Amino acid sequence: MLWKNTHLRFGHISVTLHWIIALAVYGLFALGLWMVGLGYYDTWYHRAPEIHKSIGVLVFIAMVFRLVWRFISPPPAPLESYSAKTRVGAWLAHVVLFTGLFGILISGYLISTAEGQAVSVFGWFDIPATLFGLDQQADIAGTLHLWLAWGIVIVSAFHALAALKHHFIDRDSTLTRMSGR
Repeated sequence: MLWKNTHLRFGHISVTLHWIIALAVYGLFALGLWMVGLGYYDTWYHRAPEIHKSIGVLVFIAMVFRLVWRFISPPPAPLESYSAKTRVGAWLAHVVLFTGLFGILISGYLISTAEGQAVSVFGWFDIPATLFGLDQQADIAGTLHLWLAWGIVIVSAFHALAALKHHFIDRDSTLTRMSGR
């Protein structure tokens, strides 16, 4: 089993992190859209945000590990068949995805801790509130959280479409390198 990345393909750690984070982000997006429409007397009114926050913290931990892992095990070089425009576009998309995801996660933390309360992660451990009580903190962070979430979903959809284009039209190994094969 190939754990680390090689110059030709991604290792299992990178592949696993990629897909777990991608699924979690889309799940959090769907959960977030659903939970903002809940009424106060709905049975999920308090439970859904707690699940959303807990998974968000776990995604943040996974993202930090994923960023560190990129330095420990650098990703494969772009395929030689890529044009300069494709290389720049791929690099830019990855920068936007990484910074956008960290922005979503940090803004979510700022929403959750705006009143000085820690974030409980499934009751396993708490993340303390370190920055709170700022004027309109929850509102500003909430607006940023929403717009970044939509932005990441849109950019990641284009990212997926680009991978499918490489696989089915260009017939190169872009998609198979990230599928664990």
